[in-house]
Amino acid sequence: MQRTTSYKTFFLCLVLLCSTLGFAQSSKQKQLESRRQELRREIQKINELQKEHKTKAKTELSLIEDFNYKINVLTNLIKVTNQQANLLTREINTNQDHISELRDELKQLKEAYAAMIVKSYKSRNAQSRIMFLLSSEDFKQAYKRIQYIEQYSNYQKKQGALIKSKTEELQETNVKLLKQQEDKKKLIAENRITQKSLEKERRDHEVLMQSIRKNLSMYATQIKQKQREADRIDKEIDRLIKEAIAKSNAKAGKKSSSKTFALTAEEKVLASNFIANRGKLPWPVERGVVRLGYGTQRHPIDNSLTIKSNGVRIATSKGAKARAVFDGEVSEILRMKHVNPIVMIRHGNYLTIYKNLSKVYVKKGDKVTTKQEIGEVATNPSNGETILSFILSKGRDTENPARWIYKM
Repeated sequence: MQRTTSYKTFFLCLVLLCSTLGFAQSSKQKQLESRRQELRREIQKINELQKEHKTKAKTELSLIEDFNYKINVLTNLIKVTNQQANLLTREINTNQDHISELRDELKQLKEAYAAMIVKSYKSRNAQSRIMFLLSSEDFKQAYKRIQYIEQYSNYQKKQGALIKSKTEELQETNVKLLKQQEDKKKLIAENRITQKSLEKERRDHEVLMQSIRKNLSMYATQIKQKQREADRIDKEIDRLIKEAIAKSNAKAGKKSSSKTFALTAEEKVLASNFIANRGKLPWPVERGVVRLGYGTQRHPIDNSLTIKSNGVRIATSKGAKARAVFDGEVSEILRMKHVNPIVMIRHGNYLTIYKNLSKVYVKKGDKVTTKQEIGEVATNPSNGETILSFILSKGRDTENPARWIYKM
């Protein structure tokens, strides 16, 4: 009896384990499919933006950035698709094993059921059952034999229902298997197309790099000049934030050397709501792709040079509107010589900064709401590029916007 209980416990644990693994695989497959669709949409956006700018003569630096970004997205798409195909292969193998097990189980069930039917047929007449009951030694034995006949009958019905259930399960697993095999074929076919696109982008990238290497010193000078200009703007932004923090602390009677704002009760609630929406904030433009990520990174043209990025650069369409990513107050409109306007919005002790605007729709002190248009992103007349630089900081310390913005 104890051994039977142990077998049952083991079998139950095995079933639960298989179910858990199946659920985990299904969940992982959904995650991979969601990521694959995101990457496909991103490539579509890149292609659309490239078509918009096709008539403009882009600089080599801009073209290299385009190539690098697209190559990175295509590489990720191939990687994710391969992961999906490999996971499908494992699921297909699991289902094939399950089908074999079901077939063996069905065979045994049908053989046992057939033997049971034959036995029932031989003792099918009422007289045989009556004689079986009348031959009982006493009433107790007769009662037990009646129970046996009922149990035997019920067992036949259960076995028939079990055969039907297992047959349906086999059919469903076969259908699932066929779909998985078809899905895998589609993924492999799509990956071949993506691989060809990637190879073309890499060839074009290499041709351009060969041209650039002929005059690398000139491009290095341009890169350094561009970084110096970015540093000058960031330094001015930092100065303004420092002043704003000092004012808020002086007003609250605190030390002006603090790196964070002294918050009112209302501002504390706003900051708390801002933090609660980490990873869910809307994009600062309705449609766009990240051309340059956050942080210090090697330059794609000259590996000896680095790019220090306090935010992200987002390529978008001509005429695109910059939008506030959360409720807040316009703390500053920065206008510098030879620099397009910059809008700074405060959300308690957090700030979002929107650089490279051609038009500004708000003024200092204005209260803004999530997704409110605050200006139009400037388009470079020489190359047709429309780029919004977006910075997010806690006080004077910048943070990676990709951790805050939804699916960035």
